[in-house]
Amino acid sequence: MIKHYILSLNPTAKHDWDRCILRDPLTAKRPDLAKLVAEAVGADTGSYLVSVNIEVKVLEQATVVQTEQLSLNVSDVNEKPKLREVA
Repeated sequence: MIKHYILSLNPTAKHDWDRCILRDPLTAKRPDLAKLVAEAVGADTGSYLVSVNIEVKVLEQATVVQTEQLSLNVSDVNEKPKLREVA
């Protein structure tokens, strides 16, 4: 079974749980890895010794744009252009 997820790493996040986030690319939900393994095993009741192989390949890396570069001065946006009157 091959699944694709988006991994977001933010070592400066305020909370520990926001530093490393794994999400489904379509639903943005966090995967329940235990449920995925249970689906692979089947529906029979019991305890199983399982081997899980996780292979990680980086398919694409999105660069993070610094918020300082994106901040605009509100007065610059709201300021109307000054027009000169022609006599």
